[in-house]
Amino acid sequence: VKLEESGGGSVRTGESLTLSCVASEMLFGVWPAGWYRQVPGKQRELVAHLPESGIADYADFVRDRFTIIRVSAEKPVILQMNNLEPEDTGVYYCYVDMGEGAYWGQGTQVTVSS
Repeated sequence: VKLEESGGGSVRTGESLTLSCVASEMLFGVWPAGWYRQVPGKQRELVAHLPESGIADYADFVRDRFTIIRVSAEKPVILQMNNLEPEDTGVYYCYVDMGEGAYWGQGTQVTVSS
């Protein structure tokens, strides 16, 4: 399974982006999935996780600005990001945990300028 992120880009403070994660094949079943990010100077950190229960977990820095949504078998998750801040600048990676290990995308760059 290969994952590919899209939807990144350059925006200004307060604007929005929606990141998509597309799988190379249909992922039958409901699998834990989510988004990490790598911001400059920091380790990769969890942004949002959507377990099988459907009750999402978010990092504290999200502060109700982001929403993770499970879409379809081909698009396991999207991340709606509102009110973006310069501190959100980084590379965003989606993942899906199918039990035998997590699959990761190559990342999509998000740049937020003030």
